[in-house]
Amino acid sequence: LAVPPPSQPTVPIYFDDGSEDLAGELTQLAGFYVEPELLLSDMDTVKNQLDKLPMGTPVLIDVKNIRGGFFYTTGVEGASQADKPGVSAMDALLEYLDSRNLYTIARLPAFRDYAYSLAFPKYGLPAQKNGKNAGYLWMDDDRVYWLDPADDGTLSYLIQIAGELENMGFDEVVFDGFTYPDTDAIYFNNAKTKEEVLADTAQRLVTACAKEHFCVSFVANASFKLPIGRSRLYLDGAAAADAAGLAEQTGLENPQISLVFLTTVNDTRFDAYSVLRPLSMAH
Repeated sequence: LAVPPPSQPTVPIYFDDGSEDLAGELTQLAGFYVEPELLLSDMDTVKNQLDKLPMGTPVLIDVKNIRGGFFYTTGVEGASQADKPGVSAMDALLEYLDSRNLYTIARLPAFRDYAYSLAFPKYGLPAQKNGKNAGYLWMDDDRVYWLDPADDGTLSYLIQIAGELENMGFDEVVFDGFTYPDTDAIYFNNAKTKEEVLADTAQRLVTACAKEHFCVSFVANASFKLPIGRSRLYLDGAAAADAAGLAEQTGLENPQISLVFLTTVNDTRFDAYSVLRPLSMAH
């Protein structure tokens, strides 16, 4: 006989946009992410694997690359589009995901965006020379420009993207690499520390975009200060033996719900928290 699935632990998350109280509920995640290389090369295999997932299964999918190209048809002003054949296939896949009633999560780089930084250099992260603004953008080892996390133009751009993804039916957006680059070659001139700037930008994103049924989350390190509201912290590449220690380090009140591990292994030590594994590991 069919039996109802075991209930997942839940915790009330309160969000205040300054006008009225808005309460929602987050639950523990146990799902999958679509491997980027599979997403770009074999969409039929992706769809076949998704067909086997029960309704409500969390599924994370990448929607944009570090070059600035969107994988789907976007209406965000100034955005760069990826190759058209791939975009058409992604559009079809997103429609399919929406029809399956899965818990869909969109992941995109937070600040690494070559095309948008080049188009709007005033929002980009400047290089420094002799302690001053060098007058040109800093470029990382992958030859990618970064957006400045402290710039209001960057914030406005990310808010537009999050709003579009929500309107498309996604349940959650995850901003990947939510950090400053680890280098002394960038020009940083702010009364706040880099950590304070990131915390402030994250909070403004959650305040502007999080809704009762839409979560705004971040891939960062365990010391990242998670904003107040509907939000989660994602950790990528952590060792299973470090899971409990990292959960304690975050200081999160409900790490089993607010902390998500992205992992490639089946180690059950991750299962005390939210966890997403490659779609190819789905049974």
